[in-house]
Amino acid sequence: MPSRKLTRSIVAGAAAIAVAGGSYGIVSATSSSASTAASSSPAASSGSGGGGSNARSGPAAGGSSGTVGSVSTSGFTMTTSAGQKVTVDEASATTYQKGTSPASASAITTGESVLVLGTVNSTTITATQVTVQPTGSEGSAASSAAGVVPFQQGAPSTSKQAGQIPANYSQGSGTIVSGTAASKATEAALAAYPGGVVDRVVKLSNGEYEVHYIGVNWPHHIFVNQDFKVVGAD
Repeated sequence: MPSRKLTRSIVAGAAAIAVAGGSYGIVSATSSSASTAASSSPAASSGSGGGGSNARSGPAAGGSSGTVGSVSTSGFTMTTSAGQKVTVDEASATTYQKGTSPASASAITTGESVLVLGTVNSTTITATQVTVQPTGSEGSAASSAAGVVPFQQGAPSTSKQAGQIPANYSQGSGTIVSGTAASKATEAALAAYPGGVVDRVVKLSNGEYEVHYIGVNWPHHIFVNQDFKVVGAD
């Protein structure tokens, strides 16, 4: 394992340089193809408000969950319950858990169900924390039961609402958050609507959070209250 972690650190450093130079184009291109609703909720737009503070030109805190497909010296790939492919880059600072217990990188093996939190750039996550979850905790049945609509190229975006949307909410409003708040909001959103990728978390003026979702045709926005409970989606 020491040699694998050393190699990861070297690769992660090189990857960081590459991301700094080209993240904007990657995010814009992937977001525009992820849904035919890109004009209303692309990852790199300013939203319908025309210049809201959650407009982004680079990576932000978020995450995803899924099943590990392959493992390399620099990270691993996984597939979400809705079929989205995700690349996870590990670094020397990445921490690991198995359930609630501390673990090491060796816990990440093919077929494991994992939750990944970190910095998201389209469908690539630079992991700060990887948690191995109980077998079967995140599957297609759960995704289907939650009403998540998998992404299909060329398919029209589903337009519907579930639960409660914050009053006076408008796309492009709010402020991007990171740290504990972003992690808790991301985990809540992924538990309620598994299958996509959270590529940013925005704090709204009422103190609630809008979790921006990509990689699926629905939902695109998941709303989480101040107690980090999901209250709605659209």
